Amino acid sequence: MSLKAAKQARALLLKEYRGVLSTHSKSMPGFPFGSVVPYCLDAQGHPLILISRIAQHTHNLQLDPKCSLLVGERGAEDVQAVGRLTVLAEASQLSDPETIAAAAERYYRYFPESSNYHKAHDFDFWVLKPVRHRYIGGFGAIHWVDDLTLANPFAGKAELSMVEHMNADHAKAITHYVELAGLPRHAPAQLAGIDSEGMHLRIGQTLYWLPFAESCNTPTQVREALVSLAHADQWPDVVEAKA
Repeated sequence: MSLKAAKQARALLLKEYRGVLSTHSKSMPGFPFGSVVPYCLDAQGHPLILISRIAQHTHNLQLDPKCSLLVGERGAEDVQAVGRLTVLAEASQLSDPETIAAAAERYYRYFPESSNYHKAHDFDFWVLKPVRHRYIGGFGAIHWVDDLTLANPFAGKAELSMVEHMNADHAKAITHYVELAGLPRHAPAQLAGIDSEGMHLRIGQTLYWLPFAESCNTPTQVREALVSLAHADQWPDVVEAKA
């Protein structure tokens, strides 16, 4: 498996923010049970979900934590010709108050409406810890990927500071990013998150991941990338990982 395939698979996981969670049915033993869930990635780069205690998939995970998350490209005319990723994982419910608070802070930025029903109803955060990945990048491009996860070096205060600063003081730059990437302009864009490989913008209730030309591992590198993009006349080509 090439580094290029791993990078493409991770980009798909970042680009999409909803997938099909398949669990082992409690009420129908032996049958898989699929349900659609939104997700974002936590500090370690693992899919983070917020699910109701009364939901069927929650009861299933409490009985057997083994599950999978299927992620495919949105809006594809031919779903077999584009990328899709299956994350085979073990789910675990977050229980440490500090960890829950950190998860909630990031998740709410991605899905602001979730804070209301999380507080008003019995919802809990679960993290899907990958065991293995199956990535298909199109016809004939099929890979088992063992090592795909990449921790976010900015998770926590550094990311929050950058996000709040950009949203408060650099709305024009964010608007320019939207124009460069050709994204919809029906609502003001907000920066939702930053990782080493790109950033997430939220427009209305839709999330868009925009990759950096090169990976950024420090806040200074992120700042330089954002300033460069603010003055660019086209979105730069992404540097591909070597095989």
